[in-house]
Amino acid sequence: MWVGPAAERPFNHIYLPFVWRGWYDFGCGALGDMGQYSFDTIFRALKLGPPTRVESSSTKRFEESYPVATMVHFDFAAREGMPPVRVNWYDADLTPPRPEGLPDDQSMGFEREGLLFVGDRGSILCKFEGGDPQLLPASKMTTFQPPPKTLPRSPGHYREFIDACKGGPKPDANFEFESEVAETILLGNVSVRTGEVVRWDSPSLKVTNSATAQALIAPSYRGNWV
Repeated sequence: MWVGPAAERPFNHIYLPFVWRGWYDFGCGALGDMGQYSFDTIFRALKLGPPTRVESSSTKRFEESYPVATMVHFDFAAREGMPPVRVNWYDADLTPPRPEGLPDDQSMGFEREGLLFVGDRGSILCKFEGGDPQLLPASKMTTFQPPPKTLPRSPGHYREFIDACKGGPKPDANFEFESEVAETILLGNVSVRTGEVVRWDSPSLKVTNSATAQALIAPSYRGNWV
């Protein structure tokens, strides 16, 4: 039952308890493990849907498990009056170029994890889920006036889930929204696993440039798993 729809294999302690996420058949690597938290914020701020193109690079690729370190680049089309944009993922101590205005002795992230929004007039560095934002260069923080609080505050995701189960409003992190976040992250893993650029047609769920990548979109299931 634990193996699920993947190919049958004998039990081995190498799969458990934590490292199951590093195996193709059981998990989605660092990107699938942590990306859902940070991409949620990015998708809301930039009004994103699924990407049109994904490319990646990594350390050595393996037949059954994810590389030690990856960089993944997601390209999104123009939407809702906003121009095309690229989102970049770095893991395993890889980091983006240091933004202008960040002192040489200041860490790039919060406890080794964070988000960096790069704009035309400066950058915003914040925690992995979007908390504690800091303007760069730091001098901009001294004159910054916070906008009025117009966004509704969440009572917490446990409370939102319970309220929805009892007939209340659905949580902000609902399946309709998060499915496109998951779709994006999984495409990153498709690019990492194949080592190819992936061009994506979301409405048809098709990779338009690679049969190898498309085979990973809807893999065959074992036995009676459907």
